[in-house]
Amino acid sequence: GLGDLRAIGSGNIGTTNVLRTGSKVAAALTLLMDGSKGAVAALMALEFAGSDAAQLTALAALLGHCFPLWLRFRGGKGVATWLGVMLALAWPAGIACCLVWLLAAYAWRFSSLSALCAAGSAVLWVMVFGYGITAWRARVGASYGLSPAGGRTRTGTASLPGDFKSPVSTIPPRPPKEPLPRIASLAGL
Repeated sequence: GLGDLRAIGSGNIGTTNVLRTGSKVAAALTLLMDGSKGAVAALMALEFAGSDAAQLTALAALLGHCFPLWLRFRGGKGVATWLGVMLALAWPAGIACCLVWLLAAYAWRFSSLSALCAAGSAVLWVMVFGYGITAWRARVGASYGLSPAGGRTRTGTASLPGDFKSPVSTIPPRPPKEPLPRIASLAGL
């Protein structure tokens, strides 16, 4: 075997430290399994409980990877799990983050710096591909008593006098995204 990963390299259980053992196959399997852990959890929550639950489940998977109870809260860094979540919930942004990670790794040869660059660019990619703006617009509009379709809600009142409309509500809405395929249809059921 490869021995105890916690006694090798950085002592971390993540893909980069597994790669330090010299086994590219083990590192690739670690990357795949850590990414799948976040992706499967988020997709199942999305399917059965909606997007808010999917985001909370993704956070739980990430925290569970970084701070596992059975390893005395010393787990991996969560990069692969986070990328799996990004690919599952916002795949174009996830692919862009993967490309940022690859470019940074090629340029600087530091996995941790590459992960920081990818994570730092995630907000940009989520906004560019339109995954974050809808929720933001709805919350800002609701705070002014506006409905998502424009105008005021029945019970809401604008906090400013007159026919105030949030400047955010003047942004034309993006066309609705295609719903994610049902898990059962992916399994051929």
